Amino acid sequence: MNFAASRLAPVKPSASAWVSQAAKAAKAAGEDVIDLGLGEPDFDTPPHIIEAAHKAALNGETRYPPTGGTVAMKQAVMAKFARENKLAYSADEVIVSNGAKQVLFNAMMATLEDGDEVLLCAPYFGQYKDIVLILGGTPVTLPCPASDGFRLTPQALEGAITPRTRWIMLNLPSNPAGTVYSGDELRALGAALEKHPDVLILSDEIYEHILFDGAEFLSFAAACPHLKDRTLTVNGVSKAYAMTGWRIGYGAGPQPLIAAMTKVQSQICSGACAVAQAAAAAALNGPQDDVRRFRAAFEERRDLVVARIGEIDGLTLDPPGGAFYAFVGCAALIGAVTETGETLHDDAGITAYILKEARIAAVPGSAYELSPFFRISTAASTEVLSRAMNRLSAAVSKLTLS
Repeated sequence: MNFAASRLAPVKPSASAWVSQAAKAAKAAGEDVIDLGLGEPDFDTPPHIIEAAHKAALNGETRYPPTGGTVAMKQAVMAKFARENKLAYSADEVIVSNGAKQVLFNAMMATLEDGDEVLLCAPYFGQYKDIVLILGGTPVTLPCPASDGFRLTPQALEGAITPRTRWIMLNLPSNPAGTVYSGDELRALGAALEKHPDVLILSDEIYEHILFDGAEFLSFAAACPHLKDRTLTVNGVSKAYAMTGWRIGYGAGPQPLIAAMTKVQSQICSGACAVAQAAAAAALNGPQDDVRRFRAAFEERRDLVVARIGEIDGLTLDPPGGAFYAFVGCAALIGAVTETGETLHDDAGITAYILKEARIAAVPGSAYELSPFFRISTAASTEVLSRAMNRLSAAVSKLTLS
């Protein structure tokens, strides 16, 4: 008997989750594996956030919350957007969900008709495509090569828009390449989109606070205020505040869209955990010292990995401008032969070799629709990353390059 609906057939398991699970299984079997597959900060949630959750639970905030978010959390989100992004939203233009991924799912379920096209900037977070496929949409990949800094150009965007285009998904900064757009680059994309009033814009800004080299973040809706009324800005507390397990994301956009998304959420899960929302509100409203400390640590780790990859023949790495990943180019290793006589035909084969020989879990670029690359997370300590780079260098040195 087939228990799965046909709509699930094209959906693949999360590559990063699969790689991380494989690493955990290897560790359980006694292998010394360094898991750089999953994008998760290695810091603990700051104490004042945990204390806010504790206080909320003691105060009885343990009942069903409003579907779209508690009053306190919505106020915290509105204040955050006003303070940090110079964006004004009302309470009915905000939704709070079980992680940023649910905000994405709600938006697509609320708006997509069968065959509607969603433009994705490759390399992109793999679940963008999967969510679109599950909900009957058609993902359209826009390659953003390293020669363009992994950025979408206005020309490529305009060339991809058709009468069926419903959404363009942006990720600022991006996973996996850490791509950062300047204000002028965002405005150029906005100028192209202005010509197509039926196209909605989703700006996933979950890595907003993880920017390097003194860069200041600019939200798409702030860069292109004339498009704010058809832009959904998505964010959350997972990455910036080391709160991945609390599962709180939020979105802000035009009221009719948020109302439709809230209707979807009401039928899936109702409101997000009230105690976790209290913690998230404390994160947004409270001191930001830990956010700055985390960012500084991520930049130090970025610098370490960029320097070490630069010393390994056959690998390349454009310094990421944000997020906590390294999208490593491995074109020179395609066709390389291992000591056992195996030929590495693609980036999936290369990551399999790295796992076997270097005992490092990494994700192939094909999972992000751009090869030949592999992604490693730099959300690990400098000690762990140094050991990983030593192992990676040793493993690559054993290959016979074609």
